[in-house]
Amino acid sequence: MSALQDVDGIETDESEGGEAPLRLTAPGDAAGQRLDKALALLLPDVSRSRLQQWIEAGAVLVNGAAARVRQTLVGGEAIEVVPLPAPEQLALQPEPIDLDVVFEDGHIAVLDKPPRLVVHPAAGNWSGTLANGLLARFPQVAALPRAGIVHRLDADTSGLMVVALTLQAQTDLVRQLQARTVRREYWAIVVGAAPPAMTIDAPLARDPRNPLRFAVSRSARAKPARTHLRCLQTVGGGRAAVSWVACRLDTGRTHQIRVHLESIGLPLAGDPVYRRGRPVFSEVHGIPAWQGFPRQALHACRLGLTHPARRTMMSWFRAPPEDMRALMRDCGFAGGDVPVEVFG
Repeated sequence: MSALQDVDGIETDESEGGEAPLRLTAPGDAAGQRLDKALALLLPDVSRSRLQQWIEAGAVLVNGAAARVRQTLVGGEAIEVVPLPAPEQLALQPEPIDLDVVFEDGHIAVLDKPPRLVVHPAAGNWSGTLANGLLARFPQVAALPRAGIVHRLDADTSGLMVVALTLQAQTDLVRQLQARTVRREYWAIVVGAAPPAMTIDAPLARDPRNPLRFAVSRSARAKPARTHLRCLQTVGGGRAAVSWVACRLDTGRTHQIRVHLESIGLPLAGDPVYRRGRPVFSEVHGIPAWQGFPRQALHACRLGLTHPARRTMMSWFRAPPEDMRALMRDCGFAGGDVPVEVFG
């Protein structure tokens, strides 16, 4: 074995199996600390729970002996860590999936994701995801982090996504997202009469009462989130009012539109999680598609960005899938098949 790197006391060797063990030395101030806590400080890019899994799997040695999670250090120990692949990495295998590719070249691909397609493998969905389909359609993304995916949509949200096909394109797209220059516009059907226009500027954090939800929060852990809203049409009145709204994101937090709209009393039609005390289906009568709508009525209709290689602005529009268009027709909304310019 030959040492590949030695940075800040961490040395990596190339093993015969292709793994890269990390060799560390416990600092003197680690005396009295639990091993998993000390490792979390030495390897800040790895979660503590993941480190505990590695220890329990026998992938961590202390002075040449198998380690224990609650083992107490005295300082100066030789620690060897063999990083193990995460379950989601093992699940990233090519699978033929019918993908609606709107645009592709050698640098990026733009997809129209259907509802109910999960983006990444995770608990409960280890196969059949968008990432699995990308690996089959574009084998080159196997060499990229997250199979080239740079942003996500909820499983039940449909619409446009961009995927990088090269590392250079992925780096550039991530920078555009961080700079908030990527144009992302959504259409939603909400319960209630929406205002003509407003901006919701409210930080979001995980809901402490329900780990599956996020909520508007002023806690130190909350992340800034801003959503611009324009009402395209409202039908009905009172408790029977429903609105078709367009939303443009400045930030892309998890469940951002769903949380922000619920926070102003406009939950999405069909949303089983964010409905502000309302039943899954509104008390709107005489709308057949509404009664059986199986998901939140949210579609990413427009995407605009600077092409990573050409440096030219590009944009795409896709109308909602048939289930959401049927809902819009039954509600009485005019349009839904063609772009509507509301943000300029």
